Amino acid sequence: MDGFTLLLFCLTLLNNLAYSTAKDTINSVQSIKDNETIVSAGEIYELGFFSPENSDNRYVGIWYNKIKPKTVVWVANRNNPLNDSSGVLQFNENRILVLLNHNKSVIWSSNTTKYVQNPVAKLLDSGNFIVQAMDSSKSDPKDEFLWQSFDYPCDTVLPGQKFGRNLITGLNRYLTSWNSSDDPSQGKFNYQVDVVGFPEIVLREGNAKRFRFGSWNGIYLSGCPQMKQNSENTLFTFNFVSNEEEAYFSFEPVNRSSLQRLNLRSDGYIEGSRWSAENNGWSITAKVPVDDCDYYAKCGAHATCNIENIPVCHCLNGFVRKTDDIYGDCVRKTPLSCHEDGFLKFSGLKLPDTGKSWFNRTISLEECRMLCMKNCSCTAYAASDISLGATGCVHWFDKLIDMKEFAASNDDIYIRMAGTEIKSIERKKSYSQKTTIIICVSAIGILILGLTIYLWKSRQKGRKKQESLERDTNAINEHNEEDPELPLFDMPTIISATNNFSSDNILGEGGFGPVFKGVLEDGREIAVKRLSLNSSQGVQEFKNEVKHIAKLQHRNIVRLLGCCLQGGERLLIYEYMPNKSLDNFIFAGKKGKLLDWSERLHIINGIARGILYLHQDSRLRIVHRDLKAGNILLDDEMNAKISDFGLARSFGGNGTEANTEHVVGTYGYLSPEYIIDGDYSTKSDVFSFGVLVLEIVSGKRNRGFYHQEHRFNLLGHAWRLFTEGKCYELVDETLRDSLNISAVTRSIHVGLLCVQVSPDDRPSMSTVVLMLSSEFPLPQPKEPGFYTERDLLRDSSSSSSYQPFSTNDITISTLDAR
Repeated sequence: MDGFTLLLFCLTLLNNLAYSTAKDTINSVQSIKDNETIVSAGEIYELGFFSPENSDNRYVGIWYNKIKPKTVVWVANRNNPLNDSSGVLQFNENRILVLLNHNKSVIWSSNTTKYVQNPVAKLLDSGNFIVQAMDSSKSDPKDEFLWQSFDYPCDTVLPGQKFGRNLITGLNRYLTSWNSSDDPSQGKFNYQVDVVGFPEIVLREGNAKRFRFGSWNGIYLSGCPQMKQNSENTLFTFNFVSNEEEAYFSFEPVNRSSLQRLNLRSDGYIEGSRWSAENNGWSITAKVPVDDCDYYAKCGAHATCNIENIPVCHCLNGFVRKTDDIYGDCVRKTPLSCHEDGFLKFSGLKLPDTGKSWFNRTISLEECRMLCMKNCSCTAYAASDISLGATGCVHWFDKLIDMKEFAASNDDIYIRMAGTEIKSIERKKSYSQKTTIIICVSAIGILILGLTIYLWKSRQKGRKKQESLERDTNAINEHNEEDPELPLFDMPTIISATNNFSSDNILGEGGFGPVFKGVLEDGREIAVKRLSLNSSQGVQEFKNEVKHIAKLQHRNIVRLLGCCLQGGERLLIYEYMPNKSLDNFIFAGKKGKLLDWSERLHIINGIARGILYLHQDSRLRIVHRDLKAGNILLDDEMNAKISDFGLARSFGGNGTEANTEHVVGTYGYLSPEYIIDGDYSTKSDVFSFGVLVLEIVSGKRNRGFYHQEHRFNLLGHAWRLFTEGKCYELVDETLRDSLNISAVTRSIHVGLLCVQVSPDDRPSMSTVVLMLSSEFPLPQPKEPGFYTERDLLRDSSSSSSYQPFSTNDITISTLDAR
């Protein structure tokens, strides 16, 4: 039956029953056809015929059992697919496992050269598919493997699998990428252990080097000092063996029940991932290349790369740039003269490419230096093993290429320099040290003077602040006389309610200050927003919030119960929201399952009605300017409440827009015209609302959004899926069982209409509310604002890079507009 799983199989010869009862052995059969009933077995892995998504080709492969979508870890006939379901797997007359097509032609075989009487094929719990001899006189097979899939990996390394070379037999276990997600044939990237020179792990695109993990120093690979052998890594342990017989890498999960894999993607990234049952998906645990400095020879010869520097490339001490190209080679300031040369020590570096090096594991570092000194062609030396001090020897004989700075690195390299150049460098170093001492002494004096002036100014500032507080208190009191609905709370009441502002009562904290939960004497639960005494923005925000929220009465606006100004404190007292903020649900993985689609749609509609009230129905026409998931609170019935009006602005009369020189709000939610020109209006809030809708539907933040198949942000990703008619793929996976496809598609459509570039193209909130609550046809949206695609570095000549990142939504309260 086409598409079913073929798990384990072998040839029935003499002892059928005995074989089928052996551990890990599948039920024995003469042959298995792609379209026949499949024998099932295996708790972790399955083996059988499959077709990739969007492909009709058929392959024999291994994938994870019970994980959807199918994650394939090995393919037999990756370069010779079957064109139909006529494939047959069987042992031939020479006892070799073969895959036949409809013409009975062999399109793949295990290439077993040793003839045995009774072969048996098994899929082990490790994911290793093996062929071994069955001893007819015993019930257990012999230990020797005639063939194993672990020796012929495709794009994946599994726990316990060796990745590298057998130097005796010449067996090379290396990875090659899939051509694409739909095509498992060999792609353009390969990843292997190079053994020409001192062994190191290298990623290539075709024949061109793209990334080096660096050579093994007994503790870690020099290009990855943070991943040390036997370190307190909570996910896996690894082993690197490099001797006269083998050079290979392998790893094991710390938790044996954890599913982990190392994968070479079709786009050239090497990715470590772990299966997360909570999120029902693969979580990325490691990914390289990480930044610009990881790309091979980014900075040319005799130069180091540091991603924290601008520019990232710098010549080594004693070298200068050969041309004006900041990524070009560096050359020596002073030519070498062989026997009058010396060596200068450099620390904290990824050791250079060892492709043209010589090494000896047995000699001492001093012997290594002497041998390099005697050989005028030797340009540098280093210890080959630092696990027990510095032992062994590596010599370089060419340009020193592909070095990166690492603060955590313990590697030292000694680079050949002209004797006069070494003396010059040492003089400069000595002068620099003396200068540093003088500067430090002067700095201490300046610091003492500055501290004295600071203390004096602080006293003066304190007096002014107290005077300002008294003025603010009078202003609030005057406001309260006009507005008896906003009561003033006394400080003892708030201290009692919050248990003296106990840290156990903190609900959250923003730029304004912390928010505490409290309980009044009458049993009412409250949220107390406390102005940070050190906040330079808090006073104005405090006044602003009281001004804008005091008389707002709407079920989707958080209610301000009162305020308190006593003892130097400024406090706002709100109704308590037991479910806190929306971002705690939609961006929290497992917790997102608590919000099904009907509840999310209810929240979307509530936010829309709240914004409409601000824009149209409140006594002031209010632009919130900081709408985001963190400012949407949820009550005990999951009703959305818009909060935090510290950055809000109001319009008198029929005003709807204004301009500012100081852009405020949160990155990821700000509209293009606001960030670029400082123009804000009700349509700025509409843009923020559109971002919120797409975040609520997808469960992903707009800022920091990452997708492994492209470089678009969340808005671009949503636009792409919408234009391709694949809106369903945007939806948070936790919602798949509670979806109303029509409502989801309409919500995404409305969200995209709200985030269009031009404010004039965005609907008003009254139109948005109508769109969400009706079924009339919607206009087609245009490309969204900030529709971007980040560039991915493909070669060493590119100067841009892409790094996936994630960040919290932090309100920016003073940001100059461009």
